[in-house]
Formats: sequence, C-alpha cells, structure tokens
Amino acid sequence: MKFSGPLESRRLSFLLEMAVSREAQMWKEYVPKIPTNQDTAASPAQRDEVVQWLTDLNCQFRLYPETLALAISILDRFLASVKAHPKYLRCIAITCFFLSAKTNEEDERIPALKVLARNSYCGCSPAEILRMERVILQKLNWDLHTATPLHFLQIFHALAMSSCPRLLDSLPEINPSQHMAFLTRQIHQCLACHQYLQFKGSVLALAVITLEIEKLIPDWLALTIDLLKKAQIDSSQLICCRELMARNLSAIPASLPPNIVFIYSSRKQTVVPCDIGVFRYHSSVSGPGFTAAKDNSSSDTHNQITAPYQHLSAPITCKLASAKRKVEEMEVDEFYDGIKRLYNEDSAQDVMVRENMSFLYNASASRQEGNASPCPPLQPVSVL
Repeated sequence: MKFSGPLESRRLSFLLEMAVSREAQMWKEYVPKIPTNQDTAASPAQRDEVVQWLTDLNCQFRLYPETLALAISILDRFLASVKAHPKYLRCIAITCFFLSAKTNEEDERIPALKVLARNSYCGCSPAEILRMERVILQKLNWDLHTATPLHFLQIFHALAMSSCPRLLDSLPEINPSQHMAFLTRQIHQCLACHQYLQFKGSVLALAVITLEIEKLIPDWLALTIDLLKKAQIDSSQLICCRELMARNLSAIPASLPPNIVFIYSSRKQTVVPCDIGVFRYHSSVSGPGFTAAKDNSSSDTHNQITAPYQHLSAPITCKLASAKRKVEEMEVDEFYDGIKRLYNEDSAQDVMVRENMSFLYNASASRQEGNASPCPPLQPVSVL
C-alpha cells in the first residue's frame, strides 16, 4: 500500500468514516459490576485471564492478529448482554475464537473443530461448542462484523504515514510493516485488560498510535489533532486513555537476562572468578557486611570473602582456555550481554529489545531527577 497521494488519503478517510459509523451503532458503554457474595457472573479478572488464554491460542494456531481482535470483540459484546457463569467462560471464549476464525481466516487456515477442542484444552466437546455458537449468534443478532481496535489502529497508522512520510526516519532499520506489528502487540496487551473497556476501540487505537508518534517526531501534537478531528473523538476521552495507557505500559518490567548482578562500588574492589563457580571479592577496606581477608588460611579466606555471594542462583563455571575464547567458553555470556545493554554498547536488532532499552533509559532518568535511587551506580565488571 502506498501512503502518499490525495487519492490514498481520501480512501483512508472514507474507511475511517465507515468504521466510526459502524462503531457508533454497535458500541455499548461499559458499566463495571460490583461483585457480591451472591453474584455468580464472571469477574473482570476472569475475563482478562481468558483473553490472555485466547492470545496464546492465536499464537499456537498461527492465525491473523485480526482474528484475535475480533474474537475479543465478540466475547466482550456477548458478556455485556448476558450474565455468564465462570465455569462456562472458556466454552464461550473458544466459541468466539472459532467464530472469528471462520470470519477472517482462509478456509484452509480454519482449524478443525475437533482439533481446536482437543488442542486448546477448553474442557468442552465439539457439540457443546456448536450449541454455544448458536447461543452467541442469537444474542448478537447474527452480526459479527464490527470495527475492532486493531482495525482503527491500521487506519490511523496508514493515515499517519500518509501525512508524515518521514515518520520512521528515526528508526531506519524498521519498515512500516514491522512498526505496525509492534503496535499490534501493544493493542493486544491493552485488549487483555478490562480497564480499557470503558473506551471505544477508536479511542484505544488512537491512544496507542499517538503515544508512539510522540516518541518519533517533534511535531506530534499537530498530527494527533489531525487524527482526532478525522475520527471525531472527544479529546478528554483520548487524554484519559493516554494517561492510563502510559501508566500501564511504564509499569511493565523490562525483560532482562536472569543473571544480571548489580555491583556496588563504594570502595576499591576487584571481582575475579575462582575455581568453584562463584565470584571472589577482594576489598582493600573492610565494611559492614564484609569480612576482611587474612593470609593465615586459604580455606578461611575463601569462606570469609565469598560468603556475600553465595546467594547467586546461577553458578558460573570457570574454564582454562586461550585468551581469545576465554569469555566465550564461560557460562556468563548472559551476564556480560546484560551489562552491555545497560551501557548501550550493544545495538538492538529487534523492536522489543529497543522498547526494553527505552524503558530502562526512562526509568534511570527519572531516578536521577528525583535523586532518590535505592540502587548504587553500576560499574563495569572486569574478569581477571
């Protein structure tokens, strides 16, 4: 698809107008339910759990992202119209997933019902799924075609690329398709949280795309206002959704290697590997929690010095090899890779790695501004 030209812009505006009109007809305001002791309906937390289960199933069967988005939309519309018991929730969810696959996927890609029931471990038979399918279709008036948040996200992304062709200049290694795949993962994360049900799909998608645009170009506000007018969205709703999304996305911890060790450098010290799989700590100044080394007994010295590091879960094996392959043959590759990432010495090759690095950088900057960091500064580790 080309993202330039007045004809393409008019086509995208027409698609957005049709999606907004469809959403206005079918969207119902989410009313949170207060759980009671007598209430047997599925809770919002149970809804989030089953949506995450559908996300895993979508990856397992290698179906389109649009299939997952439509399945979640069908599920939420059905749960808004009926009072579903938790024990039927998985049967309802797998039926919504099956309906969505038959709507979006090619015939050869639609999983067989017996295979879907068996491999999903949904706890219901194919006959029960077919009976639930008729119930859902009747409740939804046999109308499954709706504008999902992912549908809006694709239109907004195409409009943004059409209005600003140099949008991804700051990410030269990423093409528009890869960037869209990254945003799709973000929208799926939001769809798995019931807190976003209070917003329309168009608002949710616009919040995702504008938060990303804000990182890429300096004049992001002008482009946001243009998309806001085209979608006819209330600005107060967008602001509330952006604030909630910014808090939730910033609360997601970065995925770092499990062997990361934070070294406190308050005195001159040297970390060297010893022959039993731990780090030996040498310090010229004794301090609280550490015992100074003595030359009387090698065994006593080892017990006193290496005691603070006995809690390391992953033992590190030291091997005698040539200087060229010494680091490569040690089982601390992940440790050094983590240190490289922390010091930005390793170039990111994947979108998710770049997002994790951005999160670490923002978190470090916020701690420096507040001057209330509980962690000491990191120091590079040298292996002698």
